[in-house]
Amino acid sequence: MNVVRHVVCAMSGGVDSSVAALLLKRRGYQVTGVFMRNWDSLDERGVCNSEQDCEDAYKVCQMLDIPFHQVSYVKEYWHEVFSNLLKEYQKGRTPNPDILCNKHIKFKHFLQYAISNLGADAIATGHYARTSQEDEDVFQQRHVARPQTLFRDRFAIRNPVKLFQGADLMKDQTFFLSQISQDALRKTLFPLAGLTKDFVKKMAAEAGFRHLVRKKESMGICFIGERNFEKFILEYLEPQPGNFVSIEDGKIMGTHKGWFTFTLGQRARIGGQRDAWFVVDKDITTGEVFVAPTTNHPALFRDNLRTDRFHWIAEEPPVELVRNMMMECKFRFLHQMPLVPCTVTLNQDGSVWVTLAEPLRALTPGQR
Repeated sequence: MNVVRHVVCAMSGGVDSSVAALLLKRRGYQVTGVFMRNWDSLDERGVCNSEQDCEDAYKVCQMLDIPFHQVSYVKEYWHEVFSNLLKEYQKGRTPNPDILCNKHIKFKHFLQYAISNLGADAIATGHYARTSQEDEDVFQQRHVARPQTLFRDRFAIRNPVKLFQGADLMKDQTFFLSQISQDALRKTLFPLAGLTKDFVKKMAAEAGFRHLVRKKESMGICFIGERNFEKFILEYLEPQPGNFVSIEDGKIMGTHKGWFTFTLGQRARIGGQRDAWFVVDKDITTGEVFVAPTTNHPALFRDNLRTDRFHWIAEEPPVELVRNMMMECKFRFLHQMPLVPCTVTLNQDGSVWVTLAEPLRALTPGQR
């Protein structure tokens, strides 16, 4: 008698996670849909679509005749994602909350909830990504305790699961999954791995999910949505007025409400200035934001950087890097930006130096 595997699918109320659940059901799995509520709409002054998203997810689960659950991670999101985001902005960095959200919420708390509370054999999401293991391999994985040393013993996991791009390179979301743990990856299915977005929409329409096909795709901060960033962040951080300063001659060009409302490379809207100016640096001790008069000013380009302790999805550096202390690979720091050849040098503390084959514009501290 074949055992029916139980897969808990993260449901966002969007077309991708809905089709992921549909595919799992068609493959014969016992499927449960879960909607995560990670931002308290009662505290939100802007537009919040979480109620509609939850309703859409519930409607799909009804259509698929699968159980539906809601779980709240408002507290966890605040402490592990949003508070971190605010601290990073105050340090002058530009964090990526979507990466942190996947690392701490979806692939940690949600994974634990699915396995411990719902008895899941695996979880699934609607990400456009794939792994090096077959679906059935996911159900054979055992939990392995995290290492206490800098890197896991090389013999602890003989065949670490690798994260690969999905079939639709235009929708590739591996960048947002780059910080998840090996243990989480080993227990995750990506049903959309071999599909394109256009085909997913076609499947959704044929399944009767037409309201989702027409739904606008969310492009804002994870679980917070789209809104005016400066206005939003100033609800949580006190204004820190300072000057815009020309990188070329030190001239004061105007004033701003806080260095943390700007990221490198963005256009700085300076009152009274007809020409476009772009942020090239920030000094959080003086509050000065340095600007340049052209979008491709030399001050915006760098060809090397040093990371904090590096996160390896396999939980240890590649053999080549350990042996040679250097390795050729490819680099990106923004979702969907072209991959650039680089040389990685491993440091004793687990950080790495990255030397790029060509200078890149606006390498932004805090992106991980």
